[in-house]
Amino acid sequence: MRREALGTALALIGMFIYGLEPVVIKSNPSNPISFAAFSALVAAILLWTSLLWRGDWREVLTCGDGLKKASLVGLFGTALAYLAYSFGAQMSTAINAALITRSEVLFSFLLSWVFLGERITRRLVGYSLFVLTGLVLVITQGRALELHLGDFLLLLVPLFWQLGHVIAKRLPYGPTTIAALRNTFGFLFLLPLAAATGVEFSSWVIVEGLIIALGQLIWYRAIKLINLSKATAIITPAPAVAIGIGVLLGESFTPYHAVGFVLITFGTLGAVKVKSELRT
Repeated sequence: MRREALGTALALIGMFIYGLEPVVIKSNPSNPISFAAFSALVAAILLWTSLLWRGDWREVLTCGDGLKKASLVGLFGTALAYLAYSFGAQMSTAINAALITRSEVLFSFLLSWVFLGERITRRLVGYSLFVLTGLVLVITQGRALELHLGDFLLLLVPLFWQLGHVIAKRLPYGPTTIAALRNTFGFLFLLPLAAATGVEFSSWVIVEGLIIALGQLIWYRAIKLINLSKATAIITPAPAVAIGIGVLLGESFTPYHAVGFVLITFGTLGAVKVKSELRT
């Protein structure tokens, strides 16, 4: 029970941390690919510093095959996901990007069930639908969506995230090592593209690097303790956190916000109560 409670608490903390990320990304004035590459570099430096300080870096040497799998986490979870998001958002709208990437929970249910043998309960699916419905209301404010070509690219983003998470959950390393390797490989994959599109450095990469490092530390610890599907359901409302911050800073609060936040809160609290189980 302590394992379940700790993993659930960490996923909830992760939801609030990742809720800050859209605010930081929106504030970035530099080339988005360059921003992603240097943010990953800052996160990697912070995480490797922690590993060296504690002497935990040695676990990287214990499993040679783990490095190959960790490179795939960096490829899918950081490089490909960010590229698909960057180009997809340019060809679509901010609202579509926010909603389509939240379909991550659906990819999580499928991939966790197939590759990790997790039990996906009807209760978890039901609570997740409450969250997704609430997000639609909060983000669209009742307006109809218009599909764009970039939406198909955006649909790849949650798939890439979840492929990276499935691989990460099976890595023989601790959360800090997994996060350090993901960002190291992510930076190496993105650097040539950043150089080709224009290397720019913004001070916002420091803030984003901190969010990435802390968020991934908490996230990888969470999915080591509870089901990936449950953890994903819990962090699904992260965009609502950014919207909530905007409302607190003076943006208008509408009935759609009110109903949406009620549904999101109900769905998240319900998902928290679902126990992590594997298929028998």
